[in-house]
Amino acid sequence: MPRAALSPRPAVGRSTSRPDGEATRAHLLDTAGQVFAERGFAGTTSKEICARAGTPLASVNYHFGSRDALYEAVLIEAHRQVIGLDELVAVTRGIDGPQHQLRAIVGHLVALATHRDTPWGFRVLLREVLSPSPALPALVEKAVRPKARLLLSLMADLLDLPPEHAAVQRGVMFTVLPCIAMMIAPKEMPARLLPGAAKDADALGADFVDFIMAGLQALGQAHRPRARRRAAG
Repeated sequence: MPRAALSPRPAVGRSTSRPDGEATRAHLLDTAGQVFAERGFAGTTSKEICARAGTPLASVNYHFGSRDALYEAVLIEAHRQVIGLDELVAVTRGIDGPQHQLRAIVGHLVALATHRDTPWGFRVLLREVLSPSPALPALVEKAVRPKARLLLSLMADLLDLPPEHAAVQRGVMFTVLPCIAMMIAPKEMPARLLPGAAKDADALGADFVDFIMAGLQALGQAHRPRARRRAAG
């Protein structure tokens, strides 16, 4: 996802060292994500992350400031792995109308849940949901809220209600949470419990999109008259 001018000689040294520093930071982030996915926030130490990454123990503090700050960066990257804001925007680009745009987003989320191997970010988020850490507010503000604004705007247009209306916010909740649950749930669960439903991923995705869109249509019909009566009164 996603400078001040320097004299010639320092600039050369800095430009040659920057790629190595960025590569080390990215390697630490990826390694930390895997370790946090395995052990959770409370069970992971900077020592283990650096040992797995093959970097000095001071690397976490040097590149991130602290283990807590590293975990915050891991959470934000984990949410990007589920779906990034740029990805959401790209899915709706060139599509007219909130109904078609939301259908495209839901279809994309379902496809991610049913066709893609889950990277470590999904397991990190599952652990965070089950046992929230002090970094949860940062995750909400930096990663979740920008995407929520986009979805609330589309949902408000679709339901013909203001974004702050409870039905609009419920609509986003009803649309997104099942998709996320499908993404982070172990793939073996639906295959064992509901083998007929999980057999055809494309049919599952198509039916799920139809289910969500029909529910949103019913939600809009149920709340628009009430909202308009209150406004007229």
